[in-house]
Amino acid sequence: MSYLTVARDAEAEIEVKRSRFLCTVARVETEDAARAVVERLRKQHWDARHHCSAFRLHPDVERSSDDGEPAGTAGAPMLEVLRGREVVDVVAVVTRWFGGTLLGAGGLVRAYGDAVRAGIEASGTLRRDLVREHLLDLEHTDAGRVESELRTRGVAVLDTAYGAHVTLRLGVPPEDEARLAALVAELTAGAGKTTVAGERWVDSLAP
Repeated sequence: MSYLTVARDAEAEIEVKRSRFLCTVARVETEDAARAVVERLRKQHWDARHHCSAFRLHPDVERSSDDGEPAGTAGAPMLEVLRGREVVDVVAVVTRWFGGTLLGAGGLVRAYGDAVRAGIEASGTLRRDLVREHLLDLEHTDAGRVESELRTRGVAVLDTAYGAHVTLRLGVPPEDEARLAALVAELTAGAGKTTVAGERWVDSLAP
């Protein structure tokens, strides 16, 4: 199970008939966090006329705001761009400084959509995967070799803790658990076994 999100927070600006449209894209995981980004930008760019926004959260929350622009000319086209790029856990805020020329409904729809497209281009995207976490206890003498081999073979090593033993926290998709068990058995001559520690979403190492 996986989904796309933005790789980094970013900004991009376009200008249409002297109106400036600054798109800020940020990665968020809750509605409160998304709204906090909008409020931060409202305070930061207090001199702008509009701070229109759209956000999508995994798995199925979507919101948008025209913030004073004619209904349907800002938030909806911004949200449509996020849907088209299939990104979630993201908020896009377009801050507009009015340039003195009315753009009309069609012009606003294009401008707000284009601003978000530019913002997503600047942020890039990455995949997030649901992985099952496994803990593997190893002797200090074996840990470096086993960890290196697991990484080489595509197993995500999420954390390494040192104590009486070395504990590797490994992340694998649920469908790869049998392969992990076989790898661990091979690398530890049958002595090592993992224990399941839960599930979480992680940024994919794949491009």
